[in-house]
Amino acid sequence: MLAQQTGRYSKYIRPISIAFDLIVISALSSYFLRELNLNMVYYLAYQALGWLIIALSVKFYNIYRFTTPVEIITKLVKQFIIFLLVVITFFPFAKKALFSGKAIAILMVVSFILIVAFKYFLFFYLKKYRISTKNNYRNAVIIGYTTEAIRLKEVFDHRQDYGYRFQGFFSDKKQNPEIKGKIEDLKKFVLENKTDEIYCSLNEISNEKLKDLVEFSDENRKSIKFIPDTKEIFSKNLKIDYYELFPVLSLQKTQLHDPFIKGIKRVFDIFFSLFIIVFLLSWIIPIVALFIKLESKGPVFFRQGRPGLDENEFFCYKFRSMRVNITTEKEASRNDPRVTKMGRFMRKTSIDELPQFFNVLLGDMSVVGPRPHLWSQNKSYANKIKKYMVRHYVKPGITGLAQVKGFRGEIETDEDMINRIKFDVFYIENWSLIMDFKIIIQTVINIFKGEEKAY
Repeated sequence: MLAQQTGRYSKYIRPISIAFDLIVISALSSYFLRELNLNMVYYLAYQALGWLIIALSVKFYNIYRFTTPVEIITKLVKQFIIFLLVVITFFPFAKKALFSGKAIAILMVVSFILIVAFKYFLFFYLKKYRISTKNNYRNAVIIGYTTEAIRLKEVFDHRQDYGYRFQGFFSDKKQNPEIKGKIEDLKKFVLENKTDEIYCSLNEISNEKLKDLVEFSDENRKSIKFIPDTKEIFSKNLKIDYYELFPVLSLQKTQLHDPFIKGIKRVFDIFFSLFIIVFLLSWIIPIVALFIKLESKGPVFFRQGRPGLDENEFFCYKFRSMRVNITTEKEASRNDPRVTKMGRFMRKTSIDELPQFFNVLLGDMSVVGPRPHLWSQNKSYANKIKKYMVRHYVKPGITGLAQVKGFRGEIETDEDMINRIKFDVFYIENWSLIMDFKIIIQTVINIFKGEEKAY
């Protein structure tokens, strides 16, 4: 459960937990298996990869503030049973290695004890921390004043360790001092009071209002969850969580919201960007810089503020392809007089985009993702195109699905932007590592083929 407000800690929990677990199993393996004639470099790499793949499959690191101790223990047992099999499987393929059931058993027992102790400390310390530190609470409102809605409010009040601050009910059907206003007042309240999560009792809202509320949540990066009843819900995947014995439905997040998946994508970004920087940019930069300087005065690199993850500004780097001018918020058009001769070549071959691999390395961008738009485009289209703001749920990319499908370059009509957003949203909702590889390969192919709107 990722927090959106500044200063919250949730986004650091999983990386710390993953790093601790990998350090523990690596250090203990190096000690307890040191006499088994293993090539430790290969074995530790195999072991770490195996641990991460198992963790992904059993959702080992999907622990939330309402996860029960029983669920955590179940995940631990699953993880270690499969991990034991993975460790044993290594030995038949390592011809010189000596198998020792005793050494492996000690490794597993000690690893299990240390990791369980760490998980126990982390889980229960955070519960106490949430109770004592109100700044880390998540603000929540409930639509409806039904029996189920009142029960959920009581759970929030009773279980302070869940870390929720209840802000009030919104209902069109009933009057009560706890009701802050009608459903139509909700949007303004949510934005003004920094509400994080909206809980919706389906008994008190029409399908039309529900659809509008989901779109509002998407555009403003708010979590929306449902208090279940018999009403049919539209065609979105739902998942169910239990707050004690109370069921809550929420819209299924995409894979790119999963911290573990984000970690895998980040590791890929780091290695890929380092490869490009070391083996390509290291010799391309001096050559390109020379041609840029010979043709026109000004800096080699062009630095421009763009909206990134959660619409936070970052500075996007490119090779300067235009003469120095003041119209930086105007995108390039066909036969643009600002573009230099060298700039036309760089834009045609996408060489001008290569410095963005430094943005990837710094963590502002990803190799693949929605292209970062100009701020002027964001302001123009944010309220005009549905789901436009969904693209800010992930880091912007050097290349993306919309670009390889032909929707790159100048936006000449609203239809151009609508098609671009459709592909961006499809990518976010259907991401896979294989899709990233396909987009990268297609990008390279398009560079050599040439693209009509690459100007």
